[in-house]
Amino acid sequence: MPTIIFNKPYGVLSQFTREHGHSSLRDFNLPGGVYPAGRLDHDSEGLLLLTSDGALQAGIADPRYKMPKIYWAQVEREITREAVLELRGGLTLNDGPTLPCGARVLPDPELPPRNPPIRFRKTVPTSWAEITLKEGRNRQVRRMLAAVGFPVLRLIRRKIGPLTLEGLEPGQWRELTTKEIQSLKHIK
Repeated sequence: MPTIIFNKPYGVLSQFTREHGHSSLRDFNLPGGVYPAGRLDHDSEGLLLLTSDGALQAGIADPRYKMPKIYWAQVEREITREAVLELRGGLTLNDGPTLPCGARVLPDPELPPRNPPIRFRKTVPTSWAEITLKEGRNRQVRRMLAAVGFPVLRLIRRKIGPLTLEGLEPGQWRELTTKEIQSLKHIK
């Protein structure tokens, strides 16, 4: 049963069927029989796990298991300490209260530019925030940051549990080792 770590590029759907002119996972020569454990929207980038192991998939995607996921978000304007504190305490969104999360200002990670580039405005600076969630609602990071006044321009999932994107360029993937798979199964 292969389990794959994939660095999903911007504009790619987290499914194997193309829709609305977007690329899909089928465009990346992934092995057959694997399915996303969770998802990333087409306008988000970063770490996506794919597996044929249903129990592992549930352990990664189901919020009951509280698998930590770390996101880097480039936002409009300089994010404030007050906004970070508000995020850490949890917010009430239109679908109910969120759990408290990890949040901090992130120094510019100096990532390669996104293709296509983010919207640039001379009069509006940007900054980065790191958000750590143990739940995963639809577009949650984007909605949380918008709720505290900082719309997201670019969103990258950097980590799921102990796994990171280290060594994988956008569009690249590799099979996880047995040790890496076991490390995912032991997170509580």
